[in-house]
Amino acid sequence: MINLLAAFILGIVQGITEWLPISSTAHMLIFDRFIRLEISQDARSFFFVVVQLGSILAVIVLYFKDLWPNTRAKWMMWAKIAVATVPLVGISLFWTDALEGRLQAMSVIALALIAYGVVFILVETIGRNRKPRIDSIYSVSFLDSLALGLFQSLSVIPGTSRSGSTIMGGRLLGLSRQTAAKFSFFMAIPAMAGASLLKVMDTGLAFNALEWAVIAVGCLTSFAVSLVVLKSLMDYVKSHTFVLFGIYRIVLAAALLLFL
Repeated sequence: MINLLAAFILGIVQGITEWLPISSTAHMLIFDRFIRLEISQDARSFFFVVVQLGSILAVIVLYFKDLWPNTRAKWMMWAKIAVATVPLVGISLFWTDALEGRLQAMSVIALALIAYGVVFILVETIGRNRKPRIDSIYSVSFLDSLALGLFQSLSVIPGTSRSGSTIMGGRLLGLSRQTAAKFSFFMAIPAMAGASLLKVMDTGLAFNALEWAVIAVGCLTSFAVSLVVLKSLMDYVKSHTFVLFGIYRIVLAAALLLFL
C-alpha cells in the first residue's frame, strides 16, 4: 500500500514538472530521497523512465488533431520534429550510466537550476517587448528545429529541464511563448518514447505483480495530472512570461544548497 501511495505522489510530481520549465528529473530525484519505492532496482529505474509515458499520452490525447498527419503541413511538422530529435539521439549514443550517475549529484542539479533560472529571467526581461519572429508551429523552419534539438540535448544534465531547455531556446530563436511551449510538447513525444523503449530493452520487464501495479499507478497519475497542467500552461503563457519559473528555480536551488 505504501508503494502504491508513493507511486501516486511521484506520478503527480512527474505530471506537474514534466511540462513546466522547472526540471522533472530534479524534482523526481529530490522526492525520491524522501518517498522511496521499495521495489527492485530494475523496477525503480524502469518506473522513473516509463512514468513519462503517461505524460506523453496526455500530449497525444490533448493535441491529437494537431498531431494527426492528415495534411502536408502536419507531415512537414513531423519531419521537423524528427530533425529536432537527431542531436539528442547522437548524445545518447555516447551516454553511459556512470556519467548519468555522476551528474545526478544534488550540487550539479542545484547549479543547473540556478543557471537556467537566471537565463530565463534575462531572456524574458530583455525580450519582453520584442515581436515574435514565429507565431505558429508550422512556421518553424528545419534550421530552427535543429537548433531546438541542440537545446533539447542540454536536458541530459539533471536540473536543466527538457521543456525548459527547448522553451528557452525557442524564445531565443524568436518563437512566441505559445509556439515555443507547443513545439516543446511535440518534441517530447519521440524523445521520451525512445528513452522508454531503451529502458524496456535494458530491463527485460521481469517484474512481479506489485511492481507492475506501482508502475501503472505512476503512469496513470502522470497522465491525468499532465492533462490539467498542459492546458493550464498554455492558458498561462497567453498573458504571462516565464520569469516566475526562473525565480522558482533559483529559490528551489537555494533550498537544496542549504539542505546539502
